[in-house]
Amino acid sequence: MSTMPLPASPTDASAALAAAGGKLSAERKARGQASDFEAMFLSSMFNQMLTGIDGEGPFGGAGGAGVWRSFLSEEYGKSFAKAGGIGVADHVYRWLIAQQEAK
Repeated sequence: MSTMPLPASPTDASAALAAAGGKLSAERKARGQASDFEAMFLSSMFNQMLTGIDGEGPFGGAGGAGVWRSFLSEEYGKSFAKAGGIGVADHVYRWLIAQQEAK
């Protein structure tokens, strides 16, 4: 039966817990940043896709249509990223973690 060695002192235990918590916090922050990056990327893609669309209604050729299209594109990007995205966030996350571990 294997047991974990006990820390030499309470401060060693606190330091170990702080290091583990810091690593989880950094990973959580990296995941959030990767997801935000994917949402921004998708928003840009949707914005380009919707640029050439003319028509009637709220997204027709009226003066404020460009602003509303940008809002729609931004929300599409956030929604797609939240639903799992297209895989960009996973790659960015792995790259961020690799960069942190290299330091």
